[in-house]
Amino acid sequence: MKQRFSSLDVKVIAHELSNTLCPLRVTNIYDLSSRIFLFKFHKPDHREQLIVDSGFRCHLTSYARTTAAAPSGFVARLRKYLKTRRVTSITQVGTDRIIEFRFSDGLYRLFLEFYAGGNIVLTDGDLKVLALLRNVEEGAEHERLRVGLQYNLSLRQNYDGIPDLTKERVREGLRRAVAKEGDGTATSKKNKKMTKDALRKALAVSITECPPLLVDHSLHIANFDATLKPEQVLEDDSLLDRLVSALLDARRTSESITQTDPVRGYILAKPNPAAPKIDAETSDTSHLLYDDFHPFRPRQFEEPDYTFLEFSGFNKTVDEFFSSIEGQKLESKLHEREMLAKRKIEQARQEHEKRIGGLQQVQELNFRKAEAILANVHRVTEATDAVNGLIGQGMDWGEIARLIEREQSQGNAVAQLIQLPLKLFQNTVTLLLEESSWDQGQQGDDEGNETSSASEDSDSDDSVTDRKGKVAKPSPPSISAKLAIDVDLGLSAWANSTEYFDQKRSAAGKEGRTAQASEMALKSQERKVAEDLKKGLKKEKEVLRPVRKQQWFEKFIYFISSDGYLVLGGKDAQQNEIIYRRYLRKGDVYVHADLKAAVPMVIKNNPNTPDAPIPPSTLSQAGHLSVSTSEAWDSKAVMSAWWVTSDHVSKTGATGEFLGPGLFNITGRKEFLPPAQLIVGLAVMFEISEDSKARHQKHRIVEHIAPAPIEPVIDSENVAPTGQDNEEESDSEEEFPDAKIGSDSDDDFPDAKIEGSDDSESESERTSHANPLQRVKANQTDTEAEVEVEPKLSGTSGEEKNRSTGGTPQEDAESLADTERTSNKTSTRHLSARERRLLRKGQLPDTISPPESQSIPGADESDEDVQADQQPAKLPQTGPGITVSNISKAGSKGPLPRGKRAKAKKLAAKYANQDEEERELAMRILGSQSGQKAAEAEAQAKRDKEEEAQANKQRRREQHLRAQAVGKAAEDARRAAHEGDAPADDDGVDDEALRTQLLNLDAFTGRPLAGDELISAIPVCAPWSALATYKYKVKMQPGAMKRGKAVKEILMRWDHAGKDARATDKSSKDTDRIWPREMELIRNWKEPEIVGAMAVSKVRIMMAREGGAGGGGGKGKSKAARGGRGSKKR
Repeated sequence: MKQRFSSLDVKVIAHELSNTLCPLRVTNIYDLSSRIFLFKFHKPDHREQLIVDSGFRCHLTSYARTTAAAPSGFVARLRKYLKTRRVTSITQVGTDRIIEFRFSDGLYRLFLEFYAGGNIVLTDGDLKVLALLRNVEEGAEHERLRVGLQYNLSLRQNYDGIPDLTKERVREGLRRAVAKEGDGTATSKKNKKMTKDALRKALAVSITECPPLLVDHSLHIANFDATLKPEQVLEDDSLLDRLVSALLDARRTSESITQTDPVRGYILAKPNPAAPKIDAETSDTSHLLYDDFHPFRPRQFEEPDYTFLEFSGFNKTVDEFFSSIEGQKLESKLHEREMLAKRKIEQARQEHEKRIGGLQQVQELNFRKAEAILANVHRVTEATDAVNGLIGQGMDWGEIARLIEREQSQGNAVAQLIQLPLKLFQNTVTLLLEESSWDQGQQGDDEGNETSSASEDSDSDDSVTDRKGKVAKPSPPSISAKLAIDVDLGLSAWANSTEYFDQKRSAAGKEGRTAQASEMALKSQERKVAEDLKKGLKKEKEVLRPVRKQQWFEKFIYFISSDGYLVLGGKDAQQNEIIYRRYLRKGDVYVHADLKAAVPMVIKNNPNTPDAPIPPSTLSQAGHLSVSTSEAWDSKAVMSAWWVTSDHVSKTGATGEFLGPGLFNITGRKEFLPPAQLIVGLAVMFEISEDSKARHQKHRIVEHIAPAPIEPVIDSENVAPTGQDNEEESDSEEEFPDAKIGSDSDDDFPDAKIEGSDDSESESERTSHANPLQRVKANQTDTEAEVEVEPKLSGTSGEEKNRSTGGTPQEDAESLADTERTSNKTSTRHLSARERRLLRKGQLPDTISPPESQSIPGADESDEDVQADQQPAKLPQTGPGITVSNISKAGSKGPLPRGKRAKAKKLAAKYANQDEEERELAMRILGSQSGQKAAEAEAQAKRDKEEEAQANKQRRREQHLRAQAVGKAAEDARRAAHEGDAPADDDGVDDEALRTQLLNLDAFTGRPLAGDELISAIPVCAPWSALATYKYKVKMQPGAMKRGKAVKEILMRWDHAGKDARATDKSSKDTDRIWPREMELIRNWKEPEIVGAMAVSKVRIMMAREGGAGGGGGKGKSKAARGGRGSKKR
């Protein structure tokens, strides 16, 4: 069986991978085992999976595989460098079995080696090794490989180019092979067998660009004898010419393989002798064993034993070959685990049966011993009396044993009953007693009858057998082997018999208890083994299942309504933006709810009748799902949703700004829907083939309604004339709670905005008028705590204030009124002598400050500026030439002490004529420049930081303006396309492609009909009313069970129902029963993709306990499933 790539396989695989993966990016890298890795690539709406088995194979796969829970160190390094990188080229290195991947235009290079032990080497653009799967030491045929070393490509096969295939090259290769063969002198049987392949091996070493199988193929086509020796070919030029011609044909075949698109692949298979006949009838490939694969059809294997399987694409060929083998191995491992579990259970059952059987044997043996004692009472009495007599005489125990042995040799009947050695230390002797024939024949009827067996002796038995000679057949059992019975010397024969009967009864009681305990222990063992098997199956890799190709709408929240309309919703703000830009068209309906975390829904109208109204049932179902995705699901609150048409949804706000991702502006009136039921369902939607669509036409709702565009009702008073840019809405805030721009609803519902109303403007005006009143109260409070100076300090008129500030009396009337109120309310105190002295000098003490300099809480910045300008006019002039400084309270310092004031005057007089240059020189001489420079550097750094912050702010503002401009242009283009005036922009999906996708919705059904070809099964979460016709569905309500656990339970019940033979229809004709193909598609699901399809959070499953296809159908079953203390009665 072929396990490793040849050089031709590597060439073809590299060619196909280059055509498929080059524009894609690396999504992630996973471990499948210590040497098998999974690379995932993607681009929009296209995903690929690449399997890399180091040293063996590399191909795209369509099967899902179980990955490791945590990445290995090697995979972690690959993720670090390659994740999100784009594949730019995939080539073969020369003709060697090495594939080179280049990422980001050669920034990183990945080499996959498929020879010897294999390796995976990651290098940078300069071929410096960054990571590798295994370290390689230096050898004869390879260099040393370590992280940090250079990866040498010059040593690879034909890296500099493939040499021309000439007659001289072939002759030289054959000569080297002959010389090498001549060096070996020893000839063995193995060497004699290898001489048949001498020519093939010689060509494989010299003509490295052609693999040996391709050379054999060309030799068979040319009818060249491949068993010839190289010496014979060298001696005959005609043979050499024919050989060169065949090799040229092989070169042409190798080059022509990659020129066809797609490449044809061939699998060589043999009949499987172990396959059952039933499988051979049902499947074409299940009774075949895959043996080999090639990108061409080899002529040398054209035999009746081989079956050729042709595939389109060499990747598909290799994937089918290795995946089938891998799947068979996985199935055999799972089967071995199951058989091991069954053996454990069977072993435990046999052990319990053996234990009970031992107790039964003990009972039977004790009963036989008791009956034998009763049948030989006189002999037992004689033997015990004889032994007791010897012991009573004081004879030594050893002498007693020797005496009995001597008497036995002399034929003493009593001595022959006693079996040596004696157990006198236990006060017992072992007697050999015969069982009577009556005991053996009547043991079942008179098992516990002691008197009947004791009434008979050996004489009566002999007389009976003498009188009836013909009935004397039971006599042979009386000559059976004797029983060895331990008899207590301290008890009589009757008492010894009673002891054995008591032991028999105690063994019987123990048997009953053991049987009961064994049954419980066996059940516990079976349960434990089942749990171990379940854990083991989880550890084992799952059986390979094909990867289901997802539909274009599965990335969103989706369902198809009962009327056949597609409803889409985004899982986040970005997806809401994508749906709005790409899929919202004229005639569609936008459904949303004024609830936190509610998902907006878009109902796609029929592309054939885009102006037809959406049925009320579809609107209601979309509203139900929108409410269910909000916080109303967790709080179990019944709320309503609303809808508008697509032309009332835009990305431009009320003030003209372009809204961010996931935010939309709603114009017009919202049409509210009835309160939503918080009931959803998880169901299975099947994709059927084109031929099966015709059977479902009569089952679909097709309404023939005349196109009549529907418009939401808009108040005529609030509609602005044509040509106005801004529309004013007069709807009240109670009717549209999210229409207030400044209200809290914007935070709760960021994806729906409505233009501001007049009420919000009037409220802002009321708020602005309320500020002066608040400031008056604050002034009153502050001035009451202040100390007022003499009236002459504030004795300036309003005219002087106006002249000093350049303002008008009307602007300052309010402040003057405040000052008058304050001065009237404050009390007057007398100044001290020191304060009066400081005032005469033109200095204000710390405890006194003009009222105008006090900060007024609640005042605006403009008021503060006005007050700062007015303060110089308010200060008194105490003498000619004296200027009163107006220093704020926070920045003012007290008057200098007398000594410091005099010192300051002297310094001012001393340095009065000193300029800045002289001062700088003096400071430099004194050595005090460092502090000044540090202060200047700090100030400069602060200025630079402020300038940088200002530049960043300006850059962000320009970036925001550019984004706004781009967004507005895109919105204008979208609206123009929406109105039909211009074509759609590049961001949207082509209308024709979207039309084709919507018309293809007929390929999805919830209940397949007899004869349908099922392609795939799609999980769908939808309102319960939309799943009325679905076959597989489960009702869900708000609860405490997490989605993952709920999905596991649902899949487990469906899987259990699929194993019930009574519920399964193998002929796939009864639509109410389970079909094998349906269960096969459902079992191919993976839990993460189902959890991702569920639009709600925690649920409670309403499903029948006994399972079945239509779970959650009956009300009684849901009540029974609820139950428990405190449950509600309905």
